[in-house]
Amino acid sequence: MASLSSNRLRTALDRLPDGDASVLSGNLKVTKHLPEGVQSGELYRDIIRIAWPSFVELVLTQLASMVDLMMVGQIGAGVDPQMGAQALTAVGLTTQPKFLLMTAFMAMNTGVTALVARYKGIGDAKKANLVVRQGLMFTFFATIILSILGVVFSEPMVIFMGSTEEQVTIWATQYLQIQMAGFITMALTSTITASLRGVGDSRSSMFYNLIANVVNVFFNWMLIYGNLGMPELDVAGASIATVIGQFVAFCISLVLLVRGNGFLKLEFKKGFMPHKETLGDLMNIGIPAMIEQLLMRAGMIIFSRTVAGLGTTAYATHQACMNIQALSFMTGQAFAVSSTTLMGQSLGKRRPDMAQAYCSRTRRIGMGCAIVIALVFVFFGRYIVELYNSLPEIVETGARILLIVAVLQPLQTSQFIIAGGLRGAGDTRATAVITFITVLLVRPIVAIVLVEYTPLGLYGAWIAMACDQLLRSVLVLLRYQSGKWKSIRMRSDTVSEASKAEEEELEDELEAE
Repeated sequence: MASLSSNRLRTALDRLPDGDASVLSGNLKVTKHLPEGVQSGELYRDIIRIAWPSFVELVLTQLASMVDLMMVGQIGAGVDPQMGAQALTAVGLTTQPKFLLMTAFMAMNTGVTALVARYKGIGDAKKANLVVRQGLMFTFFATIILSILGVVFSEPMVIFMGSTEEQVTIWATQYLQIQMAGFITMALTSTITASLRGVGDSRSSMFYNLIANVVNVFFNWMLIYGNLGMPELDVAGASIATVIGQFVAFCISLVLLVRGNGFLKLEFKKGFMPHKETLGDLMNIGIPAMIEQLLMRAGMIIFSRTVAGLGTTAYATHQACMNIQALSFMTGQAFAVSSTTLMGQSLGKRRPDMAQAYCSRTRRIGMGCAIVIALVFVFFGRYIVELYNSLPEIVETGARILLIVAVLQPLQTSQFIIAGGLRGAGDTRATAVITFITVLLVRPIVAIVLVEYTPLGLYGAWIAMACDQLLRSVLVLLRYQSGKWKSIRMRSDTVSEASKAEEEELEDELEAE
């Protein structure tokens, strides 16, 4: 259960001297040439060293989610396949309400990663650990409130999402209430993960999430179908298994953080009292990120309700394809972790040249992976969909939808990486505006038009998603190329500059003596 040692957290950036504060004062053009003594291969190694554990973690987590749905989709197999479609729909209807309630701490986690990365760049472990304690404190209290609201309003939220069948409503309500009851351990684990990623420690989260996924799948097998003498709980069993897995992940992650990884170390004796300046920095990054998440969830809820109106079979197909598409997100999200971490650390060290160098190389690797995933969907899409449910309508429609997903892969991956870099730089206001335009306006409006007023049906919804992804990719790229992210300032920058000035003044006094 040992975490990473400090020497493994070092990057090529650590060897370089701090940049001058003036380089962050304007939208200057940064040279494409690397600093003297830094090789391109070193940057690729830094990127992959952070990305591969995140990739393994995210893929395994998503695979566990896919196994969840596959097991749920097989409920009633051999007796009534329609039961499986109802179960898939029930779980799918809980997704957006759950993510909506997660927005508060997800947004704060964006700030935690960005600030920890900056303090890592500066080399200030004390301030980084203060950020971790403030993030955990906020997450704890926010999640208690959200958990209560989630449990109380589970059924109304499910009905609002478009549930019209009694059995689907019962299953979905049970699933969501259980998720909300176990919300706090998942939330705290995500804050710990965000902290570790800020210093480039992605292996620890891979470790505890891998164990959690194994636990989740094992309890799925027992509780969904009633194996080893356990009760047969159907959809509720899948939800209980997920909560058990999340609790295991929390326990392990907490132990690792208390033991320390060479830079971060959780010390309870230092307390969790609010710290005005740190919370201010977290809010400056987190509030725009929260607005972005709220806008995204609002758009997704409108989108999901539109699809739900097509009926249970269509929604079951949609849910299966969304789950498969989420697996394809993993490459982009894993490299986005590298982009967030390394760009945040680079700007903390006042080296926008290194931030840009890391981001461009991350995009190149991500693009190659995206092409491979696209080919898998083209040639094996039908067989992947069939793992969820054997109804011919679901299989045929799902296979065609995965062709759309394949085309989106390069755009999607590049967008994730660049947006991750912008968040690492603290540029969350721009990503919030982009999300408003694409997810809250373009996707739902195009979906409503194509689903309600054309014969495209479910295909129309996925064409709307493609329009959203295309526009979002263009806007994110334009924001990155503007260079405005290089001039975003935080309190950490001011503190670092003041400390450096004091050191220089002391050196001058010593020389004078």
